[in-house]
Amino acid sequence: MQESGLVGLGLRREMLSEFCQALPTAIDFLEVAPENWMTLGGKYGKQFRQLTEQHTFFCHGLSLSIGSPAPLDLAFVRQVKAFMDLHQIDVYSEHLSYCSGAGHLYDLMPIPFTDDAVKHVATRVKQVEDILERPLILENISFYAAPSAQMSEQAFLTAVLEEADCKLLLDVNNIYVNSINHQYDAEAYLKAMPTERIAYLHIAGHYQQSETLLIDTHGSDINDPVWALLDKCYAQHGVLPTLLERDFNLPETVQLLDEINQIHAYQARAKNRLDKRIA
Repeated sequence: MQESGLVGLGLRREMLSEFCQALPTAIDFLEVAPENWMTLGGKYGKQFRQLTEQHTFFCHGLSLSIGSPAPLDLAFVRQVKAFMDLHQIDVYSEHLSYCSGAGHLYDLMPIPFTDDAVKHVATRVKQVEDILERPLILENISFYAAPSAQMSEQAFLTAVLEEADCKLLLDVNNIYVNSINHQYDAEAYLKAMPTERIAYLHIAGHYQQSETLLIDTHGSDINDPVWALLDKCYAQHGVLPTLLERDFNLPETVQLLDEINQIHAYQARAKNRLDKRIA
């Protein structure tokens, strides 16, 4: 993994031509869903290859379906490995969820929070890692129902990380969204996360449908409570590589850079606080 004080951006096709001319210096790495890029050819394919040859990339998948009762799609995992090998990408993260059963569900569904599911996911993590020849990093997801739960989402997540002996992509926005929707303490959840397992962070905006229902859209600016939780995350777990997710309602790059620079500023303040404590 990279050194801690880095800030990244999720790459969209609309950004290719601009970033091939020059990637803003505030962006230290780019993240892509391999499903959206590994069959890309023509002009887009050439532009993408140019960027991967010049810059650091992470992969963040959408359709591994690590918690599905259906068998793993091993052919797909091999395609992901070939894509990562071709572009010399080392980091691969996925959602702790499932999106397939009898067919593809086109959404990220919560895995039942049970002991059996912990063991099931951990076994599949090892299968994926054996094929990829890389670690698999799991992300805490936003969820809107918890079917057949025998434990809390926080307990389930930490149990999976321990059983699978894998790293965590900690999504700060998802913690906040779930804390409102399921009425739990976001700071307590954050403190319960195992620092040594956190590989990097995601931060994003969401949509407030009502006072008690937030929707994780990645389609708006980050709001103050999520910024505050990011600041607490750095204070609790140290300054970690942090990616800005923006999937919809894409503004101009200059506006995205406002939030990217804000992340840099939070990282700098957190480092200063740490330096003062050490001194």
